[in-house]
Amino acid sequence: MGRMVRVVGRWLLAVLFVLAGLNHLRDPAFYRPLMPPYLPWHDALIAISGVAQIVGGVGLLFMATRRLAGWWLIALLVAVFPANLHMALNAIQPGAMAVPPWLAWARLPLQAVLIAWVWWVALLVRERGT
Repeated sequence: MGRMVRVVGRWLLAVLFVLAGLNHLRDPAFYRPLMPPYLPWHDALIAISGVAQIVGGVGLLFMATRRLAGWWLIALLVAVFPANLHMALNAIQPGAMAVPPWLAWARLPLQAVLIAWVWWVALLVRERGT
């Protein structure tokens, strides 16, 4: 049972990252307002972030790349934290979506949850083959 929960968790997380990455590539305008002004090359960083999410998500699915993908995704989650903080501090609305301020603030600890989830499915060694 525990092994199956972990496998399902890995697949869900992989799908989440791949879909989020594809959305970065499909609709970069949605993410532009979230970019802190002190960062250069907003469109390039949005595209790089999208590709990084796709690569990391796919990497979770293969034993040979799982650990590397885990570290990759944790680094990515840490790297995008300033944009999430910028969104919360400045009440920035992504795209045409109306996001209540509390939701932007609630997203900040979600980064830690995502990091823990990545750690659990990719880096925490429990059983051979999971």
